[in-house]
Amino acid sequence: MTWIYVLAVFLLLITIYDLTQKKHAILRNFPIIGHFRYMLETVGPELRQYIVTSNNEELPFSRDQRTWVYASAKKQNNYTGFGTDNDQERSPNYLIIKHDTLGRADNRHHDDHFSLPCAKVLGGHRDRRHAFRPASVVNISGMSFGSLSSAAVEALNRGSAIAGCLHNTGEGGISPHHLHGGDLIWQLGTGYFGARAPDGTFDLEACIRQVEAHPVRAIEIKLSQGAKPGLGGVLPGEKVTAEISRIRGVPMGETVISPAGHKSFSSVDEMLDFVEHLADATGLPVGIKSAVGLLGFWKDLADAMASEDRGVDYIAIDGGEGGTGAAPFAFSDHVALPFKVGFTRAYSIFAERDVHQNVVWIGAGKLGFPETALMSFCLGADMIAVGREAMLAIGCIQAQRCHTGHCPTGVATQNPWLVRGLDPTSKAERLANYVITLRKELTRLSHACAVEHPGLLTAKHMEVLDGHYGSRPLLEVFGYEDGWELPSEADATAVLQAMRSA
Repeated sequence: MTWIYVLAVFLLLITIYDLTQKKHAILRNFPIIGHFRYMLETVGPELRQYIVTSNNEELPFSRDQRTWVYASAKKQNNYTGFGTDNDQERSPNYLIIKHDTLGRADNRHHDDHFSLPCAKVLGGHRDRRHAFRPASVVNISGMSFGSLSSAAVEALNRGSAIAGCLHNTGEGGISPHHLHGGDLIWQLGTGYFGARAPDGTFDLEACIRQVEAHPVRAIEIKLSQGAKPGLGGVLPGEKVTAEISRIRGVPMGETVISPAGHKSFSSVDEMLDFVEHLADATGLPVGIKSAVGLLGFWKDLADAMASEDRGVDYIAIDGGEGGTGAAPFAFSDHVALPFKVGFTRAYSIFAERDVHQNVVWIGAGKLGFPETALMSFCLGADMIAVGREAMLAIGCIQAQRCHTGHCPTGVATQNPWLVRGLDPTSKAERLANYVITLRKELTRLSHACAVEHPGLLTAKHMEVLDGHYGSRPLLEVFGYEDGWELPSEADATAVLQAMRSA
């Protein structure tokens, strides 16, 4: 019987270790049995050869993509061996980066604090009082406290501070978990949480107080998101805790409805009045976030900005492939254009009116990988926002349980036991490692194309294979005119000077 006691003591020690260590959320939340997940992961490549999917078949993110994020976040080897396992010649819509044969020297990619500033000054075109040049072209997308746990939000904010990138609050308001050193983009959705009057309308005075009290660098008016455009939200009363009530400015215990549209405006003209009023009162750059569907709104907005001084400071385009904690099946799968299509249609409308360089363009929707991020810059984006990729960096395993409240890694849940497994300090470092690595890769790829900054790439630098031994440059695929994607000469010169002096 001695071996039974030895085994019991051994398992007890493992349990104690698992519960007290802070490196792996899975082990903290599921002691002992959590080890089986890592064991199966270790032999996964062998098993997949016979009975499971390939490295590139899983969605929304393939095993290759998840592995790259995990390795980058942990500062492990994120290289691959033995060549690509993608069937390039027979894969339609396969992206190819067109490198320059001679390229250019790349001497900075080993810098642990590597920065990559935006090519444009946010709010600079309209001389906002607090205009600034974002220090990072890679930033964290809007994910609210409530959809994410307190520990996850804290990890994202701490990591943003380390990496020097911006952290979007999501539409749930500014919480104490957002206040750990990272600069914020404060997102205002239709619920106006944090700047909400008792009747659910926008309260400007409350907005000003929030801006003065917190490290807010810009304000984002959320019109829609890619995962559920045109749809409002419902927060059941039982989920409106004292903390949520205080943060969102809603009565505790009462169901909160976020309508599909804004109460403060119902037309482009009224929206621009709202934007300018908000920018004048706070001095901050003000932008909009939206998915792309019918194009009438974008034509009206571009026409207005081409004919008068009012305008938004940035436009964030979210692709229909974007993620969310929960959405109806049809909205998630079939509403809103995917990023490549939606972004290029909106961008072209502004470029045709020669106002595309008057705003900062931000892309979102599965862009958190070197090749897709580079593609967005080739199409005219000035920055990207990463959401689910940032979640992967802090421990998400793509369990796809976000909508149930039972996220096993403590990222997308409010369950205290599961949240306990996520240590914000260690996960913050991983988030920062991921962001910095992605910036390095963007620069290395740009240098391979003989360009110093990804914002100086054009749609000529990438081609799309058609799966039939043919290909077309992005310029032709999306009907761009030559030079649409490039920033002004002044912006290009300024950002290169900023990089060289960093």
